[in-house]
Amino acid sequence: MQIPRDAVLLRIFLGENDRFEHAPLYEAIVLKAREMHLGGATVLRGPMGFGHSSRLHTTKILRLSEDLPFVIEIVDSEEKINAFLPVLDQMMGSGLVTIEKVKVLQYGTGRAE
Repeated sequence: MQIPRDAVLLRIFLGENDRFEHAPLYEAIVLKAREMHLGGATVLRGPMGFGHSSRLHTTKILRLSEDLPFVIEIVDSEEKINAFLPVLDQMMGSGLVTIEKVKVLQYGTGRAE
């Protein structure tokens, strides 16, 4: 599988407690991205954050949160990301989704052309 040099970064912000069909939403999204043969997905867990509600989520000892912020990043061609968006929309109840254009310098073992 190859990702074009001019690609798109899909970034999904959600909470640790978000679910899709009784599974963690972040896990369901990554598995669906893999099923649709996207270039790859990375889940990042944040130690602190807030969203639409302005409620602070943190790992600080005195304010332990059970709903830490998660970010999923997926990079692939604009066409493949656009095909994934309607599927993602059906999976998400809330959260923030952003897209930005990126230049792929390296993917896998070789250099991008």
